[in-house]
Amino acid sequence: MSSLGFGFISADSHIVEPANCYTDFIDPKFRDRAPTIERDATGNDIYVIPGMDSTIPLGLVAAAGLTPEDLAGRREGCTFESLHRSGWDASCRVADQDRDGVVSEIIYPSVGMALCNHSDFAYKTACMHAYNEWLESYISDAPEGRLFGLGQTSCESVEQSIKDIQDAKKKGFVGIMMPGNPQHEDYDHPMYDDLWACAAELEMPLSFHILTSKGGSVDEVLMARGNKINGFLNIIRGVQDVMGLFVLGGIFDRHPKLKFIAAEADAGWLPHYAYRMDHAYERHGLWLGGGKNLEKMPSDYLNDHVWLTFQDDWIAFKVANLMNPKKLVWANDFPHSDATWPWSQELVEKHSAHLTDEQRRWIMRDNIIECYNLPIDKIPA
Repeated sequence: MSSLGFGFISADSHIVEPANCYTDFIDPKFRDRAPTIERDATGNDIYVIPGMDSTIPLGLVAAAGLTPEDLAGRREGCTFESLHRSGWDASCRVADQDRDGVVSEIIYPSVGMALCNHSDFAYKTACMHAYNEWLESYISDAPEGRLFGLGQTSCESVEQSIKDIQDAKKKGFVGIMMPGNPQHEDYDHPMYDDLWACAAELEMPLSFHILTSKGGSVDEVLMARGNKINGFLNIIRGVQDVMGLFVLGGIFDRHPKLKFIAAEADAGWLPHYAYRMDHAYERHGLWLGGGKNLEKMPSDYLNDHVWLTFQDDWIAFKVANLMNPKKLVWANDFPHSDATWPWSQELVEKHSAHLTDEQRRWIMRDNIIECYNLPIDKIPA
């Protein structure tokens, strides 16, 4: 239990795919080029994905709890075995949760994020199916109520993604993680209405995570002007673009029960983003060619349909009353390098001190239960 008197639920945590995640579970016709772990010339274990130029240095991915200096030192000699074991062995997960005052987590992939930008959709589908099989097994090794998985779909086609959502529901997953870009057209095209209807009917929220959109991979966003830190500031843009597609494309008008999660894109920017979208719609919608054909103002859809996960974005806590605080969901991002683990308790106490006890409980626990319809009786208090 946390220092606030209730157990936190992390709305965005991760696993780290072990070497056999894809090789053991992938469709046999793709097995010879399944993503796998190799050791580079500096002794680092890296994930290699055939068909993608960049590799994934696992030591920089799973670096929760390290100082900035230690993180920088992980450029050499960091092996898979030295990472947090609970990233791939769920029997160890509760101990790491307890250390951070967390009682349950929504689970996202790591390598699977990079796969969202693979150009071969059939290959991507095979990899994501393999991941879903592995994840089902991983979650089964944890006590009930401590881990809730999200399936992945490549959006190779509407029909395939519908099958993936149905399969994810059967596996006990609570939502579906979408890539930032589908293979055909874009998400505001009417061809996707059957997919949104399926997700709404099965009560499977759609999650869009940072770094999963075309042009939004780690390597691409860091190709910024000047200091690479300047590129880090662009990470949230991909998720914002997808939000705009759903709102301005009228998707929420046509599917009023659809839920959208913007994962790890922070949230303190939302009040200005909502104002800006309203302003553009009201003042410039006609001459821009987008029209003014929504049933409500854009900000209303953001308030009603979009949940935002964040970690140490203290601005989000500060401006919680300028947005819908029932749609803010805290996360610790364990075991990634941007995680607040194991310092989440002290950070949350400081950042949320001005909020009411009820609002704190909403953001750190109740909102994510409502979003995913999680079984309250299965989650520790």
